[in-house]
Amino acid sequence: MNIGLGDKRRMILLVDADAHARAVMRNALEAAGFSVGEAVNAREGERTLNRIRPDAILADLMIESIEADGGLTDTLAKAGSEIPIYVVSNAADALVGAVGLQELGVSGVFVKPADPAIVVQTLKTRLGVT
Repeated sequence: MNIGLGDKRRMILLVDADAHARAVMRNALEAAGFSVGEAVNAREGERTLNRIRPDAILADLMIESIEADGGLTDTLAKAGSEIPIYVVSNAADALVGAVGLQELGVSGVFVKPADPAIVVQTLKTRLGVT
């Protein structure tokens, strides 16, 4: 069921350098009634996060960016207690065991290419959307 017009539309922040992957996920999320903000990298993701105040974050983060990036990961760690964060990555198997994901408040990991229907259902469940 889509989010009704009288309900507050939940905002999802997509962070992914792959324009096609962002478009596929954005289309699925918008069709399910979510509002979507987008960023192509961690720096833009940090700015967008502060601007749109999303209800959840769906980010393609490689291990290198988790270990080396001080911007988005620091912001995610601060927001993690309030905002569910889901990682979508080709390196999901390695990310599942990566040191630091729990400290960042990561709620889950999807293997890329993530099935939009599963991502939408997961976000609906987590955010209490009917």
